[in-house]
Amino acid sequence: DDAADAGHGITVTRKIGGAVIRNRIKRRFREAIRSVYPDAAVPGADHVLIGRADALTIDYSRLTADLAKALGKAKRRLAERA
Repeated sequence: DDAADAGHGITVTRKIGGAVIRNRIKRRFREAIRSVYPDAAVPGADHVLIGRADALTIDYSRLTADLAKALGKAKRRLAERA
């Protein structure tokens, strides 16, 4: 859309586990978003993160690196279309 800010959404299904597990994954994602988002997010786009079971066990530095890589890939694909 025309907004300059990038939005985000986080979803974790009940197949992953109970509320405690799902909320823990969401908290990890929120913190990763805080550290990566300002520089890597596509302005004006809404990004949806889908939590998987591995998101709880992988190292936090890898989680943020994977998020930055995915956002960079999205930016490149968007630039190629334009």
